Amino acid sequence: MLMNPGVTLLRVERARNKLYQVQKKYGFLTHPKVIEQSMKLDELLNQYQTCKMKS
Repeated sequence: MLMNPGVTLLRVERARNKLYQVQKKYGFLTHPKVIEQSMKLDELLNQYQTCKMKS
């Protein structure tokens, strides 16, 4: 799927904010929900990097 770097960057910021919220809720970085959100953020960061390389 072709992604716009600006849109992808917004998704990264939302995912990062959600990661902060999840970590605050569960209190530690090794909680499965925190790891899950971190993995989502990683995927978006990879997508953003790919978008930037193609443009």
